[in-house]
Amino acid sequence: MAETDRTRIRVGIVGAGPAGLVLAGLLQREGIESVVLEARSREYVEARVRAGVLEQNTVDLLDDMGVGERMRHEGLVHEGIELRFDGQGHRIALTELTGGRSITVYGQQEVVKDLIADRLDAGGELLFEVEDVRLSGLESDNPDLRFRHEGEGRVLECDFIAGCDGFHGVCRHAVPEGVLTHHEHEYPFAWLGVLAEAKPSSEELIYARHERGFALHSMRTPEITRLYLQCEPGEDLEQWPDARIWEELNRRFELDGGFSLGEGPIVEKGITPMRSFVCEPMQHGRLFLAGDAVHIVPPTGAKGLNLAVADVRVLAAALAHFYSAGDSGLLEDYSVTCLRRVWRTQYFSAWMTSMLHRAPGGDAFEERLRRAQLEYVCSSEAAARTLAENYVGFDRVSASVTPANSASTAHRAHASE
Repeated sequence: MAETDRTRIRVGIVGAGPAGLVLAGLLQREGIESVVLEARSREYVEARVRAGVLEQNTVDLLDDMGVGERMRHEGLVHEGIELRFDGQGHRIALTELTGGRSITVYGQQEVVKDLIADRLDAGGELLFEVEDVRLSGLESDNPDLRFRHEGEGRVLECDFIAGCDGFHGVCRHAVPEGVLTHHEHEYPFAWLGVLAEAKPSSEELIYARHERGFALHSMRTPEITRLYLQCEPGEDLEQWPDARIWEELNRRFELDGGFSLGEGPIVEKGITPMRSFVCEPMQHGRLFLAGDAVHIVPPTGAKGLNLAVADVRVLAAALAHFYSAGDSGLLEDYSVTCLRRVWRTQYFSAWMTSMLHRAPGGDAFEERLRRAQLEYVCSSEAAARTLAENYVGFDRVSASVTPANSASTAHRAHASE
């Protein structure tokens, strides 16, 4: 590869999902140069439907970054959720129980659109449809990112590399064998998810536990409903015509006083496997892993996107402190700092998943225990507050990093974890 193909950069970021784009945006505001590489096209990443529930911390971060205007205008702020079982609905007052905090329903693809527009408007380098990405020199002071873009080979000589390229990305696999420890749990059920052109049937999310299995009522806009059904991991979508889906959803959301979903055309459907995954440590040499590249949570607690953003908040603050103070301490602690939150989030997501789902082949004793859990959460203010605090996010610390206070912000972000 010719010498003219080499570029010197401070931070190379692999992956243009929420983690990579938020990290790039935070670094850009610190004056720290980065390049973002993405294997897919811009059209693809702006269209893929993923998470839709933003914690208070994530909302505050996007506002601090100056990319929250459309979210504030189009996002749906929720101050509670409903737990529904035995034909009764029980509201968990999130905002009341957490001192004013809430969640915002705003699709991940919309967050990505806002972050991409911000990146390009600011003149930051963001390369789509990048091929053959390879990492080398991770244990040196100058790791490389080698790739092809628009038919040409390129090399980025980096100070640091951030692997934000998802579970199937190349970055985690670039770590030498034996360095990382993997923890994984496969759940014995999956979610059948649908997107319907129908007005939401509730102003808030409904988590329903039913003898036939779990169901979730969510939304993306005032005209689009997102719905999920617990199903078998190997289900054939061909066996789930629209009529059967609506019939099953209505059965699982039933109330003693009567309830029916607003129905409409189903425009998307798919099966989501349920699993938990954590890889530790989250760093090796000059490579730092974030988001789905290093951890997966079951979607019950709505934590995937939010946990990825929490990772890069810590990483951005640590990098800012390194470049402003010449101190690598926060970077060295990145993995330990993030993993405390990761494991708390795994616990909460597994707890929600266990409590709300019907275990295949589970005995009557286990089912009664799960029902007792739900009854306790819905009757005890202390238990409801625990759920609410976890659901809206763990803390109130600002996630923004600004040139004027990068060192102090980095220490606060580090301490808060």
